[in-house]
Amino acid sequence: MSASRRRTNGQSPLVNPQRQITSFFSKATSTPSPISSKQTQNPKSTRISSKQTQNPKSTPISSKPTLIPKSTPISSRQTLNPNPNPSPGHSPSPTTPSPLDSKPSSKTSPKKSHGHEVVGKRIKVYWPLDKSWYEGYVKCFNKHSGKHLVQYDDAEEEMLDLEMEKIEWVPETVKIFKRLRRGPLPTPTNVDVDVVMEDEDKEDSNGVADDDSSDEDWGKSGDKELVAEVGDDEEELRELEDEEDDVVPTNTNKRKRGDSGGRRKLSGGGSLGSAKKTKCGGNVGMNGFKGVSPEPTPNAEGTKATNGMDTVLSGDASARFSLREAEKLHFLGEQRMDAKRRSLGDANYDPRTLYLPPGFLKSLSGGQRQWWEFKSKHMDKVIFFKMGKFYELFEMDAHIGAKELGLQYMKGEQPHCGFPEKNFSMNVEKLARKGYRVLVVEQTETPEQMDLRRKKDGSIDKVVKREICAVVTKGTLTEGEMLSANPDASYLMAVTENSQNLANENAERVFGVCVVDVATSRVILGQFGDDLECSALSCLLSELRPVEIVKPANLLSPETEKVLIRHTRSPLVNELVPVLEFLDAERTVQEVRSIYRRADDQDVSGSPKKDGFHGSDSHLEEDSYGCLPDVLSEMVRAGENGISALSALGGALFYLKQAFLDETILRFAKFELLPSSGFGDTVSKPYMVLDSAALENLEIFENNRNGDSSGTLYAQLNHCVTGFGKRLLRTWLARPLYHVELIKQRQDAVASLRGVNLPYALEFHKAVSRLPDMERLLVRVFSSSNACGRNAKKVVLYEDAAKKQLQEFISALRGCELMAQTCCSLNVILENVESAQLHHLLTLGKGLPDVNSVLKHFKDAFDWVEANNSGRIIPHEGVDIEYDSACEKVKEIESHLTKHLQEQRKLLGDKSITYVTVGKDSYLLEMPESLCSCIPPDYELRSSKKGFSRYWTPDIKKSLTELSQAETDKESSLKSILQRLIGRFCEHRLKWRQLVSVTAEIDVLISLAIASDYFEGPSCQPVVMSSSCTNEVPRFSAKSLGHPVLRSDSLGKGTFVSNDISIGGSGHASFILLTGPNMGGKSTLIRQVCLAVILAQLGADVPAESFELSPVDRIFVRMGAKDNIMVGQSTFLTELSETATMLSSATRNSLVALDELGRGTSTSDGQAIAESVLEHFIYKVQCRGMFSTHYHRLAVDYQNNSKVSLCHMACQVGNGDGGVEEVTFLYRLNPGACPKSYGVNIARLAGLPISVLKKATAKSREFEATYGKHRKASGDNICFQELISIVAKLTSHEFTKSIDMDSLTEVWHRARLLQQES
Repeated sequence: MSASRRRTNGQSPLVNPQRQITSFFSKATSTPSPISSKQTQNPKSTRISSKQTQNPKSTPISSKPTLIPKSTPISSRQTLNPNPNPSPGHSPSPTTPSPLDSKPSSKTSPKKSHGHEVVGKRIKVYWPLDKSWYEGYVKCFNKHSGKHLVQYDDAEEEMLDLEMEKIEWVPETVKIFKRLRRGPLPTPTNVDVDVVMEDEDKEDSNGVADDDSSDEDWGKSGDKELVAEVGDDEEELRELEDEEDDVVPTNTNKRKRGDSGGRRKLSGGGSLGSAKKTKCGGNVGMNGFKGVSPEPTPNAEGTKATNGMDTVLSGDASARFSLREAEKLHFLGEQRMDAKRRSLGDANYDPRTLYLPPGFLKSLSGGQRQWWEFKSKHMDKVIFFKMGKFYELFEMDAHIGAKELGLQYMKGEQPHCGFPEKNFSMNVEKLARKGYRVLVVEQTETPEQMDLRRKKDGSIDKVVKREICAVVTKGTLTEGEMLSANPDASYLMAVTENSQNLANENAERVFGVCVVDVATSRVILGQFGDDLECSALSCLLSELRPVEIVKPANLLSPETEKVLIRHTRSPLVNELVPVLEFLDAERTVQEVRSIYRRADDQDVSGSPKKDGFHGSDSHLEEDSYGCLPDVLSEMVRAGENGISALSALGGALFYLKQAFLDETILRFAKFELLPSSGFGDTVSKPYMVLDSAALENLEIFENNRNGDSSGTLYAQLNHCVTGFGKRLLRTWLARPLYHVELIKQRQDAVASLRGVNLPYALEFHKAVSRLPDMERLLVRVFSSSNACGRNAKKVVLYEDAAKKQLQEFISALRGCELMAQTCCSLNVILENVESAQLHHLLTLGKGLPDVNSVLKHFKDAFDWVEANNSGRIIPHEGVDIEYDSACEKVKEIESHLTKHLQEQRKLLGDKSITYVTVGKDSYLLEMPESLCSCIPPDYELRSSKKGFSRYWTPDIKKSLTELSQAETDKESSLKSILQRLIGRFCEHRLKWRQLVSVTAEIDVLISLAIASDYFEGPSCQPVVMSSSCTNEVPRFSAKSLGHPVLRSDSLGKGTFVSNDISIGGSGHASFILLTGPNMGGKSTLIRQVCLAVILAQLGADVPAESFELSPVDRIFVRMGAKDNIMVGQSTFLTELSETATMLSSATRNSLVALDELGRGTSTSDGQAIAESVLEHFIYKVQCRGMFSTHYHRLAVDYQNNSKVSLCHMACQVGNGDGGVEEVTFLYRLNPGACPKSYGVNIARLAGLPISVLKKATAKSREFEATYGKHRKASGDNICFQELISIVAKLTSHEFTKSIDMDSLTEVWHRARLLQQES
């Protein structure tokens, strides 16, 4: 047999990943034999694979190269290989010579002729190139050629002359082998691979023959070792060759001809391009089942933990995996129980956990047991299970990986797929965005560490330790491509509720909320009273749109639950057990204090408490229990007014603790008090209130078409170039200013960035546009100083996490330097501006922090460019004492060795003596052989060459030992230098965050300054008037008011028509009653007035020639027809609910916008409600407002009322076909009322048939005539009824003495006759 059997296309020579995974999930018995055999015995009598196989073609052991005879074409290869699902693109060249053509005789047994008698026997064949034995059985004998057909255990076949091969016969005994070792391997590109596999040693020293070899036993002394070099692509893609399913680890990874690469076998012949490419893959000897998986749900109600039993697999997946459920996983069916053995029908049943029957547990290998232990406690999560360099998904989780991530199933009955470590961020983000909870299970020891543990503890466990290191959901994402591309915050909101006086009709709710943006460590706390409709909570939900909600189970009222559904966008909902999990205020404070105490103990920078890692938002309040940030201290001191907010914080902290984020969030939190929602005394509130109805109806952040930001006011104003600037703009827009002085300050700042200063502003924008999202980046850098979760030191990661961490640190340094430089360069505009806000922001030491000295320190500390490229920091001298000390020690030893060389030259009298390095031996004294007679006896001869000898002196040996230790200390200090530098960086985090805040504010101010350039028509700076006295009538006045968002180029033909409008103020009515034709522009006018008010109080310009405004404390908007069927509200009920909020909350300084109130019911009822509401606003509230209606009788009733201005949207009416009126819309606001609404014209525009239009026109005229008669009759009836009532009263006993009874009785009779006639 040739010693150089040609390698074949296919298997990666690194290791057989299929075998690694199947070995992990199989029960096995270690044996000293270098092979392993298929298990056919009863699993009860011997520890063998949990998967019992009978047909070797359908279930072979593992993968091995395909052997193709020299003249066999590709198609014949497919005939030889019984594999039903060959991997695409996996065809070796048909011209590759067969290895059997070049095998010389090499055998271990006496030369013997073999014939039919060996057919069916087990055999091992030695492959010299692999230096490994491969097992199979003799399938048949060809007496003409004298060769036997050997089928290997992966179903590949080869014709062999057994007399010419090195073979061994396999006894019919059960033998299971340990796993191949997979250690860290170099990955140079485009290099051939040489594999050396050594026979496995005998049993471990503890003599246990029945230990569990069900995990990656790589690196164990005596295990099969693998030495290989592979290309980067092969290392990363983990492509495996064609292989059959197996549950027994066996050494069958022969390589195929012509290539060192391989393909991972995928199910169903799927495309490799979309497959999961992984090196550590394979089938899992576990029990899959039909569709048991955690499912994301489309609404808040359905996002609770679920067992996923309702999941329906696709046709192919169902056919492959569904049969296993009934056979192997019967406990997941209708008889399923939670961890406390409560059945599905139990009221306290916990779907997040699973009871595993003891019999099932006993049947599992150690690896299986480890996976099921994690899964049984987290049935509502998808587990990313780390195995070596790859994350594997098994069983029900594999179905989700295939469905949502596009991963390919591995071959076999067991659901299994996975992906390489480098794809973790991408895949975890994909699942989290789709509503899944992802549990990340990481290896926390290496195989070498496992061996040391086993030897120390005497344990027979051969499964490496794994721990939960993260729980990733929508609300706990901190990094990822989609997160980087989307600057909007993903809020996690914890909410709790206390109800007071519920027996009272005027019941009040008290909400406590804690809102967390994990990516920026922003924590917003608040407690507020609310009405029965939960108006304040609705406002907050509409503004923040939390992606995840944490709430106490069975504690919130039904009304609150409905609001959580209505005003969110399918958030993930988590229910916690009250008090035990959703902590109360007292336990929350204790937990927070304990976290801060631990932060002090773990202070990586050694800074004192006042500069330690506490809440970075403010000063710390000290007491006997520790210290709290001032926001939390204020909550504690508030007593009853803060306990709900603190409880909400407790719920959020408990949830974040499960995700290993609680300490990181608190340690670097930016605490904020929830801005007042405006449901109390507006005098003390600095912001205008935009409730949920206003935000939605005015399309501030989301449009009503598809829910994105196109066509919204935010999109119109958003010219920010930084992610943190965009988030600040959203905050400003959600809460426009209310105090006149604050509005004027911002107006001055915006105006100062236009005109001559605009070029400087644009230059600033250009510079900071290169920044990453500094707010989020800083949090990641801060968090890296607090190693926990996946960043913990014990977690085994194969990708260079330290290099990534270093690159982020350098990116943060460069970003801070750029922000400081650009802000300083912009302060040149301060010479010609008077804005106090800009002066504060751009003056060093005031708003702008002085970070130049800090940046210089880091600049001088190390070379940023070199460190970024090399992935390691070499600090400059004087930067790090520990490193300098180690370097000094190395220099001292090297200096001593140099001095020692001079002494040896002097001692031996030869200046040619020098130091040389040979192999691993350094500092060898090389001297001529002529001096050998003079060499002292204690010199150690190490090597020699012709004419020279090399020695170590005792002094050199001692110095080398010291030098080795010094070099080790130096390298150790280099590894920790990054953490020490990050610790110093964190000491100045308040300055870095202040720098980000200043940059964001300037970014938004510039955005507002240039936004007016995008308005159509003229724009101006609004005149905001403060009230000089309480009796002054609030006003709104605009000339040529345009629309902030709509432009003529988006309207097709024609141009947008601007209008003059005045509401309130001296000599003007406070309410406009607006009529006009359908589609005449009434709703558009109402919206543009509201949007203009928001712009004015935001500090921006408005699209008008002139604009005057008394500040508005709250805008109420009721427009459009929509229902909320999910919360049991019809269209009309929704309409009146919003109106009820207006009536109860509006003040004199509010702006009310009512569009067609009352249209959801009959004409009489709708008109009555509309008129009553209008009357309330005019006489009771006396606020400014606009009321559009198609109830023309209202215009008649208020035509002489000075408090109401009648206006209409002008139009021209002409006659069309068949007498149908054709209306031309002029979109001009004119005084007076419109006589009708011309609804038939809209029917014409909609394309109704002309016959229908004619009939509608006739019916309309008929109804109008009838309606007029009915109104007259109704008026007469009222008069007659009043007359009858008066007469009846007068004829009562009390008045009879002074009244002519006969005449009055006559009047009464005549009135009754008139009533009957009418």
